[in-house]
Formats: sequence, C-alpha cells, structure tokens
Amino acid sequence: MSQPAAVSAKSPKATDSTMFNILFIIGICHLLNDSIQAVIPAMFPILEKSMGLSFTQLGIIAFSLNMVSSVLQPVVGVITDKKPMPFALPIGLSLTLCGVLGLAFAPSFGLIVISVIFIGLGSAVFHPEGSRVAYMAAGNRRGLAQSIYQVGGNTGQALAPLITALILVPLGQRGASWFTIVAAIAVLLLIYIANWYKNRLIENLPLLKKKNTMSTKNSGISKKVKQSLLLILLLIFARSWYISGMTNFYAFFAIEEYSLSIKESQFFLFAFLIAGAFGTFFGGPLADRFGKKKLISVSMLLTIPFSILIPFVPSVIAFIFLTLTGFILMTNFSVTVVFAQELVPGKIGTMSGLTVGLAFGMGAIGSVGLGYIADLFSMSAMVSSIGFLPLLGLLAFLLPSDELVRKLNQEG
Repeated sequence: MSQPAAVSAKSPKATDSTMFNILFIIGICHLLNDSIQAVIPAMFPILEKSMGLSFTQLGIIAFSLNMVSSVLQPVVGVITDKKPMPFALPIGLSLTLCGVLGLAFAPSFGLIVISVIFIGLGSAVFHPEGSRVAYMAAGNRRGLAQSIYQVGGNTGQALAPLITALILVPLGQRGASWFTIVAAIAVLLLIYIANWYKNRLIENLPLLKKKNTMSTKNSGISKKVKQSLLLILLLIFARSWYISGMTNFYAFFAIEEYSLSIKESQFFLFAFLIAGAFGTFFGGPLADRFGKKKLISVSMLLTIPFSILIPFVPSVIAFIFLTLTGFILMTNFSVTVVFAQELVPGKIGTMSGLTVGLAFGMGAIGSVGLGYIADLFSMSAMVSSIGFLPLLGLLAFLLPSDELVRKLNQEG
C-alpha cells in the first residue's frame, strides 16, 4: 500500500496472472542459496572430529551464520521497501561464494566463523528480495507463490544430510569447495531475475510515484495489527527453535542413542527435512483453500505428540515420527510469511525479514543455548526438552481470522 515494494504486486499487469517461470527460477535460486547455507550444520560432525570443536563452539558457528543473516534481513527489507534494489540479489550471492571458499580452506575456528559471516551476509540480502520477487510474480495466488519460493529453500536445507553423506564424509572440509559451482550458478540465474525485476519496476514507475505520495497520509500500524504480528512471531520462534535443535544436533543424538554412523544419521535428518520441504509446498495451496489461521493452528497442534515422543521410541519409529513431524510442522512455514505480509501489506521486504530472517536469528540463539545444555547435561536431555517447544503452537488459536486480518489492514 504505502511502499514501493507493493507496487509491482498491485498493478493490473501483476495481478492478471501468476508468473510461474519467475517463481520456479527464484525457487531454484532459493534452493541453491539454502543448500550452501545447509553445508555449515552438515559439516558439524566433520569439524567436531577434525578440529576437536565442542558443542558450544559448533553452536557459536550456527549463531554467527544465523544472527548475521537474520539480524540484517529486516534491515535489508526496510531499505529495499523504500528503494528496491534488483541487482542486490546477484551481489549477495557473490558474497556467499567468497564465504564458501573460505569455509573449505579455513585452518582454524576463527576463520571458519569469518567465512560463515560472509555466507550469512549473502543470505541476508537474498531472502527479503527473493520473497519480494515471489510476491511480485504471484498474481492472485500468494499462498501458492510463496510455497514455490519457500519449498526451494527447504529442499536446499533437506539436501544437507545427503551432502554430508556423499561429499563431506569422503572429502572432508575441502569438499565444501564444490559449492562454489553452486554459488556461481545461482549468481547467473539471479542476474536474469534482477533484469526482470528492474523492468517490472520501470513498467510501474508512474504508479510507484503515486503510491509514494499516499504513504505520508497512511503509514501507521494499528495496535491490533501489532499484537497479531507479535503472536505470529512467537509461533515462528517456537518453530525455529525446534527446527534449529533438530537440524544442528539430532545427528549426534541418533549416533549416541542408536549407535548409527555419521552417514546413517544423516538419512534420519534427511527424512525430517525433505518431509518439511513437501509440507511447505502443500501448505500454501491448503491455506489458500481453507484459511491461513486454520492451517497454522492445526499444523502446530498435530505436531505436538510426535515431537514429544521422538526421543523415546526405537529407531524405526523415530524415523517415521521425524518424517511426520517435518511434514506437519512445515505446512505452516510459507503460510506464516504470507499471514504477516497481509497484516502489513505495504512492507513486503520488512515482513519477510521479520518472519524468515529474525525467526532464524532466534533459532541461532537457540543453537548456542541448546549446545550449552548438551555439554552441561547430555545430548539426550537436550533433544528431549525441545520436543515440548511445539506446545507454544497453541498460541495460534489466538490469531485473528483471515477475514479479520483483511479488516485490520484496512484500519491500519
């Protein structure tokens, strides 16, 4: 409404049809970006053995990646809501490429942290602008569009266990250098996206100027919208803490509890993450049909029994429960993003930065805390404790209905 970012999505041309070619390309770029990011936690078992790192140090690496990425995402979103920057996308992935090279050849803990910060910077730039591209190309199918975009990222994360099993276990730390090729492909695709994005902005320049003059008249956010936004962020934080704990540390639990090898443990994690990617894809269309609040509430509620029982069941049942938990919990991933964007419809980049970026930042803080708990007590105690986090999902029933959201942003 009041920001230029909304212009492209609200012009007549943009709302006529869903641009699936752009959505698929930005989804592939999201897959490539997040597969690179996922290399870092995937390397934890390798680094723990080769460099003798503690769980706390591994938590610090995850913290460095996610905090840089997440804290800067809302900042990038605010800046680009005011002045969209199409070519920030390939520039951001170029920073990631530099970080991957550093990660592959870093000889010390300190240099690993610095390399990870570069990867975090690239991610911080990519995510708000990538989400904006998805919004611009969505037409009237925002849930589906956001699902296509987000499923790319979740699939990239799901590839991490396979990356570990097939590349990092045989090649070690140097195997990460192969991902410079992945980063280079992403940069080339994002140059194409940036040109489309730039042309779309030029097409809508007259409407953009008109929207800018209106922004001074109606730029406030109502108290009810702020309360609803706080609720959705709390739900996202709970989900992020759980996923962060499972992604960064469940492999260690499986090795300890079930006497699995590093390679075998990665397939458990792969089941969790790939099921989450499928859940992300189906969540958007289901929300478009049945309503966003309903889907968020049901997915959080149904996750609870599985997440609590996972640490206490035999390995075969744990594998099944991990798959179910990943699918059910992640059906609300893209939906929470769209829910926040519709609460504050003029600030697409900012809302993406908050719901995706800040959420992963909270997951980063959780990584350090969970690593400390594992060192202080045991890995089993830590994994058992995070199983109760989805209980916070009961807050979803306090969210406003989809109809009320439409009224709220009319008021705001």
